[in-house]
Amino acid sequence: MNARTVVTGMGIAAPNGLGAEDFWTATRNGRSGIGPVSRFDPAQYPLRLAGEVPGFVAEDHLPGRLLPQTDRMTRLALVAADWALTDAGITPDEVPAFDMGVVTSSSSGGFEFGQGELQKLWSKGSRYVSAYQSFAWFYAVNSGQISIRNGMKGPSSVLVSDQAGGLDAVAQARRQIRKGTPMIVTGGVDASICPWGWVAQLASGRLSTGDDPRRAYLPFDAHAHGHVPGEGGAILLLENVENARSRGARIYGEIAGYAATFDPRAGSGREPGLRTAIELALADAEVRPEDVDVIFADAAAIPEMDRVEAEAIAAVFGPYGVPVTAPKSMTGRLYSGAAALDLASALLSISTGVIPPTTNVEAVPDYRLDLVTDEPRSTPIRTALVVARGHGGFNSAVVVQAPSD
Repeated sequence: MNARTVVTGMGIAAPNGLGAEDFWTATRNGRSGIGPVSRFDPAQYPLRLAGEVPGFVAEDHLPGRLLPQTDRMTRLALVAADWALTDAGITPDEVPAFDMGVVTSSSSGGFEFGQGELQKLWSKGSRYVSAYQSFAWFYAVNSGQISIRNGMKGPSSVLVSDQAGGLDAVAQARRQIRKGTPMIVTGGVDASICPWGWVAQLASGRLSTGDDPRRAYLPFDAHAHGHVPGEGGAILLLENVENARSRGARIYGEIAGYAATFDPRAGSGREPGLRTAIELALADAEVRPEDVDVIFADAAAIPEMDRVEAEAIAAVFGPYGVPVTAPKSMTGRLYSGAAALDLASALLSISTGVIPPTTNVEAVPDYRLDLVTDEPRSTPIRTALVVARGHGGFNSAVVVQAPSD
């Protein structure tokens, strides 16, 4: 079975907008959500900026019994899943339990929950098992909590490949739909803006320590010096296209192609795997490079990594061959939530005919990129490519296309 897989619902919690409408209004107008950390006092750390989701009050969306069992990442994911289902016109109680599954991504999230468990461990009378519970939570929380809350008994799994995980989860969801499950909740949400999470992220050596929110995260710019971390992401509802049409669902677009590669060992002399991932994703979608209308870039903001991405894009599409954007310049890099949010942005670009800008950036001329900066660009969009890379060498690419008859 090779059923076409479409997106019929999305729920977004991002640093520059709660809900798809607010997020897209902010993103297309270049409004950033990066600012000083407020969730804890960062004064003793070299990094003091983040993309925090504003105005999110879990008590307004979730029953009180869930709050002691969850951390911010889980609460954001649960609410985003609720919004995606509502957006798709799905009432879980009215759908057979085994017709729905959950496949999400995970990366740096779980630190807040783990920090709380360690604090309990240090306090009098705590049990040693708490520390182990925190790490188990890291891997299972999103899929497990979403499936339990909505009574979903279909395929369930979690993909762990950092930034690339949001695309890998969507690809796994597509596989499950092709195997016969009518609906899968997928995507990713992350949140690790807490002292333990901060220390772990700083250890990567890839974070910007700038204090100016407008200049701290500058992908493809000559002044690029690392990324700003953020929280949030997007949860999507994927369906078999026939199932979606039979119930008259609105279709945002089709997951038309996917590929993943892994970079070779450092010093091997072999080419990084990003270009191959892009080429294989295009082949899977049966589209040519000239068919692609926009690329949503990974945008590491590490000069050598930006150059690798720019060279891969130029090699496949030609110098200045296709518009490129990195709206995560307004949110920070959201780890497992980043690529899922870019995928939602690509679908919204297709729906509205607008490419959002990469803010505060002037592309290095040597990169030969048609980087959309400063202002949104209006243009018909039928096919979009989303690229993501994960720490450790993961590369993923997804092609999405406008709905077809």
